Amino acid sequence: MRYSKEHKQETHARIVKRASVRLREKGAHGIGVADLMKEAGLTHGGFYAHFASREALVIEALAYAMDRSSERWRKVAAATPPDKRFAAIVESYLTPVHRDDPGHGCAVPALGAEIARESPKMRKAFAAKLEQMIDMMADQLHGVPRPAARKQATAALTAMIGTLVLSRIAGTGELSDEILSAGREAALGRGGRPTLRKQRPKPH
Repeated sequence: MRYSKEHKQETHARIVKRASVRLREKGAHGIGVADLMKEAGLTHGGFYAHFASREALVIEALAYAMDRSSERWRKVAAATPPDKRFAAIVESYLTPVHRDDPGHGCAVPALGAEIARESPKMRKAFAAKLEQMIDMMADQLHGVPRPAARKQATAALTAMIGTLVLSRIAGTGELSDEILSAGREAALGRGGRPTLRKQRPKPH
């Protein structure tokens, strides 16, 4: 039976969407092609009608997941005064809800360590989307020169990703909540540095 072009596009999109959730939940190697196709209501043999390889599906699924993160950030920014958008994005990212739902959250903390060991093609695709996320955060720093805004956005995103990874490792208890709180402060530059007391010179 031949399907219309529109039907094939819808099926393709459904596979990518479901794969993006499962990859974030189980990891890049935690679920096979057969399982993904079964969840989409298709046979394993139908996979290659949509994707040239498993790598091609993973790249598309990663791009989809990272685009959803950027989309959520745009919605947060649109509902927030310009001078508070950067902070609003950070605070919406570092929450118990995001920590406890990796399948629908940011792909970077969920898959970053695995992608670092994958093929150059996959790492390049991942890095391109990561750069888009950095640029979007930098866009929220109004009145800050672009190089400085990009540097601040990169530092903040690094803190955000690391915080989410550690908070998930710690589980859902007090330590995990403490990590989220500290991470928010670090990403927003509110943590401060310990001050060193000046020692008085010793009399000769």
